[in-house]
Amino acid sequence: MSAREEIIARQAMEPDVNAAACPSRLVLEHVTSRWGVLVLPVLLDGTRRFSELRRIVGGVSEKMLAQTLQTLERDGFVHREAHPVIPPRVDYSLTPLGQEAARQVWALARWAERRVPEVLAANRVYDRERPPRTPKAPRRTAGTRPDCAPGLAL
Repeated sequence: MSAREEIIARQAMEPDVNAAACPSRLVLEHVTSRWGVLVLPVLLDGTRRFSELRRIVGGVSEKMLAQTLQTLERDGFVHREAHPVIPPRVDYSLTPLGQEAARQVWALARWAERRVPEVLAANRVYDRERPPRTPKAPRRTAGTRPDCAPGLAL
């Protein structure tokens, strides 16, 4: 094999999130999914039961939480432990890989929270400088909660 062929072969084996068929895209998709990005940091605080996770992660349905946990378990981020008791008890915790991913996601979430004012200001400037489209599409807005910045509309 020539040096050029070796370089091409090595590049083909290295992860590249911008390559359409790279498995790292799925990893990134799972970790940063709508619910994955919220579930992982909650588990940084320790083991949680399904009902606790559902209560803490506002707005997630049972179905979506179950799917998210299953995906994260399959990827090696979450450990699921079913206890043989009645009523059934299942605990979820982070694996070492999951702890690493959760810390990264947590940092991104904290950054997003700190930057809400700048994003809102950018939204206002953008909306003011662009003429409204016709017909005007309904605006998608985030729900307002007392523990979140009110009026965030992305």
